[in-house]
Parts: sequence; C-alpha cells; structure tokens
Amino acid sequence: MTIAQNSAAVRLLAAVWTFLRDAGRQGVLGRFFHRLGQGLSCAVRGSGLCRFLWREGTIPRSWPDSVACRLFTAVINIPCALLQWIYRLGRRFWDGSLFCRLVAAVGGASFFFLGLLMLAMLVAPHAMWDNLYALFGALAVTVLFLLGAASRPKHRLELDRLGPYMTLYMGFICYGMAASLAETMSLRFFAFHITAFLIVLVTVSAVRKYEQLQLVVAMAVFGVALAALYGCYQGYIGVEVVASQQDLTVNAGMPGRVYSFFDNPNNFAEILVMLIPLDLALIATSKSWRGKLWAFIALLPCVAAIGLTYSRSGWIGLALAVIIFLGFQNWRFIPLIIVLGLLALPILPETIYNRILTIGNTQDSSTRYRFAIYEAAANLMKDYWYRGVGLGNDVMQEVFKQNYPTMFDGNYPIHTHNNYLQMWTETGILGLISYLALLLSQLKNGVKAFRQSTDRRVRTMLSAALAGFCGILVIGVAEYTWFYPRNMFIYFFLFGVIGACIKLAKTERQGSAA
Repeated sequence: MTIAQNSAAVRLLAAVWTFLRDAGRQGVLGRFFHRLGQGLSCAVRGSGLCRFLWREGTIPRSWPDSVACRLFTAVINIPCALLQWIYRLGRRFWDGSLFCRLVAAVGGASFFFLGLLMLAMLVAPHAMWDNLYALFGALAVTVLFLLGAASRPKHRLELDRLGPYMTLYMGFICYGMAASLAETMSLRFFAFHITAFLIVLVTVSAVRKYEQLQLVVAMAVFGVALAALYGCYQGYIGVEVVASQQDLTVNAGMPGRVYSFFDNPNNFAEILVMLIPLDLALIATSKSWRGKLWAFIALLPCVAAIGLTYSRSGWIGLALAVIIFLGFQNWRFIPLIIVLGLLALPILPETIYNRILTIGNTQDSSTRYRFAIYEAAANLMKDYWYRGVGLGNDVMQEVFKQNYPTMFDGNYPIHTHNNYLQMWTETGILGLISYLALLLSQLKNGVKAFRQSTDRRVRTMLSAALAGFCGILVIGVAEYTWFYPRNMFIYFFLFGVIGACIKLAKTERQGSAA
C-alpha cells in the first residue's frame, strides 16, 4: 500500500465518488433520468435534425482522396520529403554520426518539446512575454518534427487529418490578410494565426500514442497549476481593485480580481476553463495512485483561482465543461452534479455569491458596455458584412475612428467582445461560415470518435478536450477570447488535442480491422 492509498483524504474522496456513482446508477433520480434519457434518445436519433447533423457530408467524405487534399498535403510536406530524400542519399553517414542520431532522436520526441512550449507559455510573466516567442517556439517544434521525420518514412505533417474546413478556414485567414484595409496592422495578427495553425498541425502529427498525448497534456496542466498557485498567492496578499474590470457599485465589497501571469482576470479564467477538464481526465486515466494524487493536487489551486478571478463567463464556461465531461462519462451524474451545485451556492464566500447574482444584471457597467459595443459593431457590419475589414482588432479600431461615432463613454470599441462577431468583422460573412464549419465539424468528429473508440483512456481525454472546448466556445459569446494571443494559442492547442484523440481512435479502429 502506498502513502496515497493510506491517506484519509484519498479514502474520503474515494468514498464520496463511490456514493455519487452508486446513487447515479441505482437511486430514484438515476432510474428516472435513465428512462427519460432512453425516451429522448429514441426521439432524437430518429429526428431529421439528428440525421442531418450526424451524416457524413459530401465534402468531408471525399476530402482525403481529393486532388485538393493531396495537393495541399504534398505542398506542406515539401520540407519533410526533401529531408527524407537527403537522409536516403547519405543513410550510412547519417546513421554513423552520433550528432545526426541525436538530432533524429530529439526530433522524434517533438511532442515533448510541444509540451515544454505549452508549459513555458503558461508560466511566463506578462511583462516578460512576447508573442514572437510563441511563433518562434511553434516554428522550432515544427522543425524538430521535420528533422525527426527524415529517418522515419511514415512521419509527415498530417494536414489531411485536420479535414477540409481547416484548410478552408486558413484560406479565409489569408484572405483577411490580403484584403485588409490596413495590411501593416494585420500582419501581426496573421502571425498569430500561423502560430496557432502550427500548434494544431504539430499536435496532431507528432502524437502517435496515447502516452505521448498524456505527457503533453500533463505538462500543460502542470503549467496552469503553477499559474493558479500564483493566482491564489495574489488572492492571499490582495491585488488592486480596477474600476474598468468590475462595477464598484453593483459589486461593492468585492476584492481585486486575480490575473496570475495573464494581465487580465478574464484571460486567466478562460485558460483555466480550457485546461481544468484535461486535469480531470488525468485524474481518471492515471494508472497509479501517485499520478491520480498529483493530478488532484494540481486541480485544487485551479478551482480556487477561477473563483478568485470573479469571472462570471468563466464560471459559466467551467460549469458547462464539467457537466459535459461528466455527461460523457455517465450522463446520470449530471442531475447529481446540478443538485450539489445548487446546494453549494449558500455556502460560497459572500463575495462570490454576490458576484453570481449580478449575472444578467443590466445595471452592471460591463453589461451595458457590451451592449454598446454590439451596437457599434452593428453599425460597422452594415458597411462591411460581406468582406470584413481585415485581420486584427487594430484594423477594426482604426476603421471605427475614421468612419463611426464613439460609444456612450466617448471611446471606440477595442474589440467586439464576441469571438464570432469579431471573426465576421475581420473576414466577412464567408470567413465566419468557414470558422463555424471548422468548429462544428471538429465537435462532431470528436463525438463520433468517442462513440467508436474502445480505449477508455482516449475516450476520457477526448471527452475532457471536447468539454473544455465547449466551455470556451460559450465564453466566446460574451468575450473575445483571442484578444490575448496566449489564450488563442491554448485554444488551438485544445483543438489539436481533440484532433490527436480522433487520430488515435481511428488508428485503433484500423488496427482492430486488420
């Protein structure tokens, strides 16, 4: 017996979990919801809407064998093919060189360096961070992958795994750059999108086994746990109350909102929402008690920190993410979790409870400010709904200054406070459609892979990634989650984790069929 197994705290948690599990399966509520779920499931499965959403579209079905897919995949793999050709020419020399073998080994472990990049991204203080670091880091990891692929013929950049909508989406990103009303201003944001694309591409291409994916995720979770610890420290010593971040009248008595290494409490909360479900997956899939214990310890400061951010959208996003994650594991947990959540409300700290009560309060200055932004954005979209103004909120702000009146406070919107509206303003209606198609196709493919996979670890990690992604998509209705580029990079890292899980599930099915 290990120390963890003998721990009273661990035994208590195990007992509580067992109780909830048994209650969910055997209790009155569990049986009621089971029957209700069976009825709803039968009705939904037979509906026309379900058949439409679930069917394999013509474009995704034909994409892997299409000329366009083969062409784009071949073009992006030109460096890989060149390095493999060079390796074949001088194989005896390369294999005999200690340095070359070391480079090949390091390149084969590019997934590890991807995890290091995520870790560094999550613990770098805001004052010391430059977004060029992310671009150079993503390029470096990509180069390492290509060097490792030189001696591994089956390794390549798997653009085809990302489906047609990623290529279409990146096409409109290029359009948003080329058609920008201020190309110089858009260049920086174009670099952000390239960074995000490389992170997705390398995550899907470099991960070939679950253990590799688990290591990458664990490093990201470790990074966010360190950031959360610092956030808790900020909460302990106190941070300055910023009037622009909280209505001092509606939220009287609320302390300063913690932000850790990310400059803004909402940015910090968004990162926590994306990564906390992955921590839950590590707890569920770790083979040893030690691994489970460490993952649980990492979870504690994350939960405390998101409370201290006082981010209402973050709380809603996390609640949704947890519900979705548990629903994937056993949907009968959902009513229990909802009941426990409602019962917990009265015992929350008064400041958090009062903050929850302000959700939907139209007297809150942040709510009024958002509506003013939406009204201003609507004026802009009347003129640019079809083409957009170009990549980046800098361009949008400049267009506002030149052509449109200020808001009620005499300022111009910095961004639209909405991911989807922001994408529309930047790339036009077709760019928005490509973005929505990308999101919906990834979610649909993720759910399909979850249902088809028999590997419990892959299923759990996939459900966590889908849950975190749904949480951030909901937050994107009230926040522009890419305003802080590090959040954008974590967003697409999570997108890549979903893609890697889908890849592992497909590889598993192909192995079973063989």
